[in-house]
Amino acid sequence: MATDAMPRFPDGFLWGVSTSAHQIEGAAGLRGPSVWDAFTAEPGRVKDGSTAAVACDHYHRYREDVALLAGLGVDAYRFSVSWPRVDSPGGLDFYDRLVDALCAAGVRPVPTLFHWDLPAGLDWLERDTASRFAEYVSVVADRLGDRVGKWITLNEPAEHTLLGHALGTHAPGRTLLFDALPAAHHQLLAHGLAVRALRASGAADVGIANSHGPTWPASDDPADREAADFYDLLLNRMFADPLLTGRYPEGVGDLMPGSAERVEADLEVISEPLDWYGVNYYAPTRVGAPQGAEIESGGVTLPAGLPFSVRQIEGRPLTDFGWPVVPEGLTELLTGFRDRYGDRLPPVVITENGCSYEGLDDRDRIAYLDGHVRALHRAIEAGVDVRGYFVWSLLDNFEWAEGYARRFGLVHVDFTTLARTPKESYGWFRDLLAGQRRVPVG
Repeated sequence: MATDAMPRFPDGFLWGVSTSAHQIEGAAGLRGPSVWDAFTAEPGRVKDGSTAAVACDHYHRYREDVALLAGLGVDAYRFSVSWPRVDSPGGLDFYDRLVDALCAAGVRPVPTLFHWDLPAGLDWLERDTASRFAEYVSVVADRLGDRVGKWITLNEPAEHTLLGHALGTHAPGRTLLFDALPAAHHQLLAHGLAVRALRASGAADVGIANSHGPTWPASDDPADREAADFYDLLLNRMFADPLLTGRYPEGVGDLMPGSAERVEADLEVISEPLDWYGVNYYAPTRVGAPQGAEIESGGVTLPAGLPFSVRQIEGRPLTDFGWPVVPEGLTELLTGFRDRYGDRLPPVVITENGCSYEGLDDRDRIAYLDGHVRALHRAIEAGVDVRGYFVWSLLDNFEWAEGYARRFGLVHVDFTTLARTPKESYGWFRDLLAGQRRVPVG
């Protein structure tokens, strides 16, 4: 960890932390079922056999968690709204209470409208789900829009497509491989329709949270470079290009559902102008030519037969999740996006960045965050317009298919007693924020 002073970020820079509804709320009996409830009910789907029925019980303990946010000194809190809860009687009342508590504490509410917990019975392979999403977004915006200014439509449609529909390691557990592409298109269409619904409600600060990372070829061999280019197209450009340029990468649009004319019309919706572009960053990916065997990568088993293979990044420390720690990858990603998209790239907000480590004295997490905040500042110095940074996550939580085995929180949660205990990293981030707000002398 660097010992020199943290550089100052621009005035008005937005500092926050993130969570998601299914991972922390609990109170499963007070909402409708989601695809994740069905998925976790199947034996073997979650590594420790757990579910999110209780999770952190944030639904009942939100005031305690808002107090933690206030003590941390963040400007904003990125949470997600549970579509299955909103579909249930009185479900929006919870978010009314939460938003009121945040505003009273001086913390800006930043809701994400979809973070993977699709209501049971809906399906991203079906086009109608995008329209249903827009209807739900209108309901939420009409209720909360008087206090919420900054909105996020979707979280990580790339991961939800890849893990949930192509590889089957997340809900809804499908193994469609490239036949999962309609799920990607319909999520992007849902985003565009949601932007229009939010604008109709008066929203003037709308973005999306897309996951991105640099793709590094395993070598200069043409086969490795070709495989890396394909991976980059699949996980980065296929989700950024249509949003920022109104076009899919060459050849990709032909694979999307419907006629060429319908896809073209959908792209007009998908590319509705954004006020800012959210980036979730964790690490680069090293990619080479196919190796003809299954490979374990970051907790996910990639099947043989894909036109690429994911390789280990050597010589880097690893988080407890096995992810490499590469802060400079964030600078590379952001400057690369600036170079690729130019003035089509709106201001950027880092909507997630964090790591999994055990223990309350989590010095490795502090080193990770310190390195990434400095890397972010270097991107700003290089001319990238970055407006905010959100740590993942406020609380240890239900980490999807990993269950409760991975701890990303600045606050430790005892999942037996549900007691919250701030970690050393909580204090480090609190002090960083206080230092950013201190007016320099002279």
